[in-house]
This record gives sequence, C-alpha cells and structure tokens, in this order.
Amino acid sequence: MRYAQAGGYTPEEQAARERLRLEAAERFVRGETTAKIARELRVSDRSVLRWRRVWESGGVEALRSRGPVSVERLSAGQWARLEAELARGPLVHGFEDDQRWTLKRIKLLIGRMFHVGYTVQGVWKLLRRHGWSCQVPVRRAVERDEASIEVWKEQVWPEVKEWRRTWAPTSASKTKQDRP
Repeated sequence: MRYAQAGGYTPEEQAARERLRLEAAERFVRGETTAKIARELRVSDRSVLRWRRVWESGGVEALRSRGPVSVERLSAGQWARLEAELARGPLVHGFEDDQRWTLKRIKLLIGRMFHVGYTVQGVWKLLRRHGWSCQVPVRRAVERDEASIEVWKEQVWPEVKEWRRTWAPTSASKTKQDRP
C-alpha cells in the first residue's frame, strides 16, 4: 500500500508491516534469497532488497517502525472536538445543500475551528488514521416509498429487462438465423 493511494498506514497496519520486516530479518540471518523471502511474505523484491540494505547497515533495530511519517497537527483534545462537531452534522455548520460530510467540507471545518491548514489528502489521512472510512449513509431517504419500489420490481422491471439468451452456442453465419 502506498501513502498517496491509501492515506498512510493505520497503527495496526504499521505493526503488521513491522512484523513482516522483522520476519525478513530472521530469514536474512538464515541466508535465504531475496526472491524466496519476497514470494513467501507476499511483498515485492524491491522491498526485501531495501530491508536487506537497512538490516546490513543497522541490524534488526533499524527495521523497527519509527511511528507515523507525519506528525498530526491536531492535538487529542482538538480531534475530540472535531469528532463532536462532525457528529452534529453538516447543516449546523452551514452546509445546507447536502447532508453529507465530504473531505473538502471537513477541511474547511478544521480551518474554521482550529486555524490549521490541511490538504484534502491530508484530511483523508487524518480521518483514516483515526479509524474513519468512506460510508454510505445509514438512514434512508424520508421520501422513499417501499410499496412503489416493490411494484416496480414485480411489474415494470420484468418488462424492461432484456431477454436472456440460452447457454447454447449460436451460429455466426449471416445466412442462418439465430435461435429465438
């Protein structure tokens, strides 16, 4: 997993990655090849080569995790306040058009509350580090009509749905008609 793609490692993922590095160190001592270690640990050869260089220069201690790459700009108290405000919802903070939190909105909220600048990616890393994830709203729309949905599924959808062909092969010939 790359930081740019997934927003950094959570503490659990950091610990798992550290366990992989330490397992690789044990295998370095036994003299196993890079390709074998990479295959069995399910990591890239380049990662194992990088770990081997670090291990050769600094030993097992050099492979231990040094904690998160970036330092959080919000203190524990500020994070607790932010979570409380997020729980109150977007409407309370002036976002009237849509009742969902987006990364951009959270970025604006952090700036307003704490005068701390984050990028959109930085907000995603912050949220992910604290165990938040992308979610679909739990509640259904107030306007949702279950009876109408059932009628549509039972009556309209079968008429609209395209006829499904059988599994039997058909002819590619232009002169021979396809089976009905």
